[in-house]
Amino acid sequence: LSICSKLCYAIGGAPNQVAGSAAAFFLQIYLLDVAHITPFHASLVLFIGKASGAFADPVAGFFISKSRWTRIGRLMPWMLACTPFTVVSYFFMWYLPPFVSGRAAWYVIFNCLFQALITLFQVPYSALTMFLSTDQKDRDSATAYRMTMEVLGTLIGAALQGQIVASAHVSHHCTVNPPVNTTDSWHDTTSIPDPSDILSHQAKVYMIAAGVIGGVYLLGIVVLFLGVKEKDDPYALSSDRAIPFCKGLGLTMKHGPYVKLTASFLLISTAVQLEQSNFVLFCTQASGLRNHFQYLVVTILVSAAVSVPFWQKILQRFGKKCAACGISWMIPFAVMLVTIPNLILAYFVAFVSGLSIAASLLLPWSMLPDVVDNFRLQNPHGKGQETIFYSSYVFFTKMSAGIGLGISAAGLEFTGYKPGICRQSDDVILTLKILIGAVPGILIFMGLFILIFYPITEQSRKETKLALEELR
Repeated sequence: LSICSKLCYAIGGAPNQVAGSAAAFFLQIYLLDVAHITPFHASLVLFIGKASGAFADPVAGFFISKSRWTRIGRLMPWMLACTPFTVVSYFFMWYLPPFVSGRAAWYVIFNCLFQALITLFQVPYSALTMFLSTDQKDRDSATAYRMTMEVLGTLIGAALQGQIVASAHVSHHCTVNPPVNTTDSWHDTTSIPDPSDILSHQAKVYMIAAGVIGGVYLLGIVVLFLGVKEKDDPYALSSDRAIPFCKGLGLTMKHGPYVKLTASFLLISTAVQLEQSNFVLFCTQASGLRNHFQYLVVTILVSAAVSVPFWQKILQRFGKKCAACGISWMIPFAVMLVTIPNLILAYFVAFVSGLSIAASLLLPWSMLPDVVDNFRLQNPHGKGQETIFYSSYVFFTKMSAGIGLGISAAGLEFTGYKPGICRQSDDVILTLKILIGAVPGILIFMGLFILIFYPITEQSRKETKLALEELR
């Protein structure tokens, strides 16, 4: 593969990460503090949206596996067709409707549409890795390019969103360091003196951010279409037949390496999602870092972006399972942040968290092609299973993340989160600390423990590669 092809492939996936990053860091606080829906309804929006995207994954995998080859490929038409609708649904997900009583339903509908549409893009896009080259090094290199660009996309999304909407969350009516004798009335004092004016400004900046990110979507798909050439299943023999979707799904669910890899990273990805979705709330409500949250988010993502090549070297030198240990680096520092909310420490925690997030993003997508190769070796005369593996993996990770986000938002409702006030109750602050520190740490340790039993080693990868070359 040429460097140009790898770059164009990587750029094509960046818009999904730009939008996903903006939603991960800011959708929850937007729903609570701008749309003014209750934490319970916000939990429904987050959970139902993730669930709709998750259930769309196997459906997308089914229809894509049935698609016929066209002049531009089998996967490319799906990505081209869904992009305009994705842009529209994304914009309306950040639009503040004039009515109040049905706002929760509005956001459920457009979040569900957006999550389902990005699935129709993400499944063929991620499976496209298998149709770029038959060489493992080429695929690993393309994956590293893709992860670097996707982390940059995540950085761009959070930076754009953070800088554009920062003024919606920095209030001059709340002191950063409240007096020692804080009264209940100060707790209950709203930071919005004139709701109509401030709400109008908040809604406007969020819609501007949505329009800018929608333009990034269109740019990305044009680069992908012009710069990447899809091959017609370079793995298949002339005598191979497509595996029926249901049979293929059953086979993938019984494939040991796939089950262990998916179980491990669905826990790890849930931990990362919890960290992202509650980080801005933690900074603004529980740590006195209200004026620094956008810079902390950018620090996390700059650290993640610049460290992807480092992790690529580590997994090439020491193996992919060994590199997975880097995901655990964020745990002790996150615990330090919630116990000692110091500004300098916060930036250091943000930097280390970025390193861990980069490892958690790169590794599963680098390991999935190895699992597909292992499966192909055991089922040598079947084809078409690639989209099943990728769609099923995304289904499980989205479902687990949706459940985690729903529970976290419901926890804020249970402990009495109130939008627009200067200081939340002690129960809310404690809940945010648990969601930032304790819960992600437990999930990451559980995921890494499962990964110990993942059977594909560097030696077995080489043996699989030689065996597949011999078959071809």
